[in-house]
Amino acid sequence: MKRNKLSETQIITLLNEAEAGIPVSDLCRKYRVSTATFYKLKAKYAGMTISALKRLRELETENLRLKSMYADVSLEHKILKEVLEKKYPGLVDED
Repeated sequence: MKRNKLSETQIITLLNEAEAGIPVSDLCRKYRVSTATFYKLKAKYAGMTISALKRLRELETENLRLKSMYADVSLEHKILKEVLEKKYPGLVDED
C-alpha cells in the first residue's frame, strides 16, 4: 500500500477548500486521499496555518530524535549499572 504524503501547503489548502463548501468526495479524489485520511487530517490540523503546521512537523521530528537519544542513554546507563553491580556487589543501589 502506497502512502501518500501531502505537503503542509496541500493539507491546509485541502482543509480550506472543504470549509469553502467543496464536497469531501471531490476533494479526496482531487488530492488522492481516502475520506478517512481527510477526516484524520481535519481532526489534527483544523484551524492551523501553514507556518504552524510546519512548526508542528519540526517539533514531531525533534521529539522522535530526542526519544531515540533517551532510549540509547537509558540502555547505556542500565548496562553500566549491571557491570558495576557485577564488579562491586552492593555498591549500586537498586531502583
